[in-house]
Amino acid sequence: MVKLYEKGAYLLHGTDIIDETDTSKVQQITKSKEEAKKGTITYSILQSHNKSSDMQHLNLAFDAMASHDITYVGIIQTALASGMTKFPLPYVLTNCHNSLCAVGGTINEDDHVFGLSACKKFGGIFVPPHIAVIHQYMREMMASCGSMILASDSHTRYGALGTLAVGEGGGELVKQLLQNTYDIAYPQVVGVYLTGKPSPAVGPQDIALAIIGEVFKNGYVKNKVMEFVGPGISNLTTDYRNGIDVMTTETTCWSSVWRTDEKTKTYLTVHGRESAYKELNPQDVTYYDGMIYIDLATIKPMIALPFHPSNTYEIDEFNANAGDILRSIEKDVESKFKGVQLHLTDKLKNGKLQTTQGIIAGCAGGSYSNIMEAAHILSGKYCGNDYFSLSVYPASQPVYLEIVKNGAAAALMESGATLKTAFCGPCFGAGDTPANDGFSIRHSTRNFPNREGSKPGNGQLAGVALMDARSIAATAANGGILTSAEAFAEVWDAPKYHFDSNVYEHRVYNGFAKSKESEELIYGPNIKPWPKMKALSNAVILKVCSKILDPVTTTDELIPSGETSSYRSNPLGLAEFTLSRRDPQYVGKAKAAFKEEQELNTVVSYINKIPGYEKLTGNDIESGSMIYAVKPGDGSAREQAASCQRVLGGLANIAQEYATKRYRSNVINWGMIPFQMKDLPEFDVDDYIFVPDVLTNLDREEQNYKAYSINAKTGNYTELSLTIAPLTPVEKETIKAGCLINYNRKTAGL
Repeated sequence: MVKLYEKGAYLLHGTDIIDETDTSKVQQITKSKEEAKKGTITYSILQSHNKSSDMQHLNLAFDAMASHDITYVGIIQTALASGMTKFPLPYVLTNCHNSLCAVGGTINEDDHVFGLSACKKFGGIFVPPHIAVIHQYMREMMASCGSMILASDSHTRYGALGTLAVGEGGGELVKQLLQNTYDIAYPQVVGVYLTGKPSPAVGPQDIALAIIGEVFKNGYVKNKVMEFVGPGISNLTTDYRNGIDVMTTETTCWSSVWRTDEKTKTYLTVHGRESAYKELNPQDVTYYDGMIYIDLATIKPMIALPFHPSNTYEIDEFNANAGDILRSIEKDVESKFKGVQLHLTDKLKNGKLQTTQGIIAGCAGGSYSNIMEAAHILSGKYCGNDYFSLSVYPASQPVYLEIVKNGAAAALMESGATLKTAFCGPCFGAGDTPANDGFSIRHSTRNFPNREGSKPGNGQLAGVALMDARSIAATAANGGILTSAEAFAEVWDAPKYHFDSNVYEHRVYNGFAKSKESEELIYGPNIKPWPKMKALSNAVILKVCSKILDPVTTTDELIPSGETSSYRSNPLGLAEFTLSRRDPQYVGKAKAAFKEEQELNTVVSYINKIPGYEKLTGNDIESGSMIYAVKPGDGSAREQAASCQRVLGGLANIAQEYATKRYRSNVINWGMIPFQMKDLPEFDVDDYIFVPDVLTNLDREEQNYKAYSINAKTGNYTELSLTIAPLTPVEKETIKAGCLINYNRKTAGL
């Protein structure tokens, strides 16, 4: 059972929930709501990292950072252009996305060589390819109770270890490298109260999917902190908690944190870091802005069907209604991907779904306990020799080493599974891409369309469902027929985990606080600097180059994952893929916008017909492109979802709302204006939006903008009302400067 409280709730002594609407009980609480809000674990951590005297407007400094090999080159290039001379805090560069070095000639390994040279020169920590995925390394070696970590990946969640961790675009990491702060209004905090104990058939992915299914669509925790409390936590191992915690990203929350206990201490001690432990608990009287109540004993094995982690069903519920559910997905495919089909109902065999692939991988699935559970279920059983295949990716080399030593690797291999190295590919479309029309079940993080590597624009499409490793193993043992782990799971104790630190000591370059200024950065031919960008003018003309009316637009649709990863170090090269899987016409339109002087002259002549702007000239206006999307930015933290628009001449986004704080931050850090409008647009692609007095309005408290949409064919105009959600002073100045690089250089006097 997952229950959402309509309003806030008090938590007394960590065990008793008082609904805010229960006035008779609330009146007995002696502490005020404002004081009780300070009782959260979140408040104590944010307070200790806030460089401002104002807890409502936070200026945060993080304890450590991390990036992987499709983000760190751009971040370091940005920081260098902004005046950085060394890494002032521990900065981990992992190589878990382009680690296969399989496409693009030398360019993937060139990025790795650049990363190592940067760690030597600036004092960083370099984790070579295949050694660990980013979040597993940070859990094992960097997270600590009461600390804060910032990373350029959306699944940055180390809350189960008492760390408030945040995934953001590269611009926010650059600010930390320049010893500036991460500025944010104090977030609301939602309690997640766990009670009971899950059955042996239920794993962390099942709990996570149950939560996501309840809170994603209604925005219950959007941009908030999820704080896990309650007695049920003690019934979960830390590895299990990590598996739930990493998936909180899919709720669109800002961050997460858990109360800590002896099991947390044991985990840190096993990894040689007992001193990183500190007991964290909410105070005796604590107020939460919302409350999610979960009885772990009632959760059943779950499945999230294409094409979102919130499209959840109990596996038994799905199996009972598979035909109807699959037909509805097929219809969604027909409406979303014109001319492309995904056949699902033809995979029903005697009413049960025949899957074609199973994957257990990454920061969500590749943990020791998940792999051990899968190995136990599959011991003495076989995947079969038909179309179904199973791949297992341990999340780190130490985890891999341990399952080799204790025999679990042998059990998996004997069952027909293949074991692979630490790699995030199955999570973002660069590994184990299924066949066209295939159906893959995965214990990974996302199942967005083409997240598995297919190319709908080329007529290719596969379906991905998210499941826990336990049910994936049960399905494998049943020859790929979708099967709940309840048919196989039993109570048993996995062998104790032994962490071998030699794996990291022998391969990881740890140069923190040992920068070598004389070291040279090693550049490959694909590593290109950011192009120069202009400061904002007081009036702008925006050409509408794409209009997306889908309820949500993911960052994968804004800039695809997968094969584009090879170009992440080349801003102009990568920009060619912008919106390629959602609106293939966009790049051409954006590149052509206002390249001909006649176009600008024509639009200015239209503007001159608007009262008050009769004398405006092209010299008074900055021109560029824009996209409209109802709710853009769900998913990845990748800054390229915004920067690619910017290098193509983008000046703004217009949306009803932004799906995540991190995407909106990326828009701002790349000098684009994050406009919003309440109503659906009447303007069309190729029309123009004229926004006067932009700089003047940015300096005002109220961010309301009078704008005009101009019909491209007739020149007729219609007044629009645009708004911008609250901006920090730095965000305002960044937009004015034209991008974060310009702002940083101006601030540094460069």
